Amino acid sequence: MPMQAREIEELIREALPDAQVSIRELAADGDHYAATIVAEAFRGKTRVQQHKMVYDALKGNMGGALHALALQTSAPE
Repeated sequence: MPMQAREIEELIREALPDAQVSIRELAADGDHYAATIVAEAFRGKTRVQQHKMVYDALKGNMGGALHALALQTSAPE
């Protein structure tokens, strides 16, 4: 069963409570989303490390219930 945008946001906020999270659906199929996430926890981390933190927050749903998630991550300015 596909994931809803709010489910994705909740999982990310659970792992990164201070994060500013914006999720948008790329196709009307519940499988393709884009997320912009700004979190202090990303400061000093490489982009790969930041993305891994997000994938870890999704608790194994990436590639299963969630087919595609385009990520844009950063620390606050």
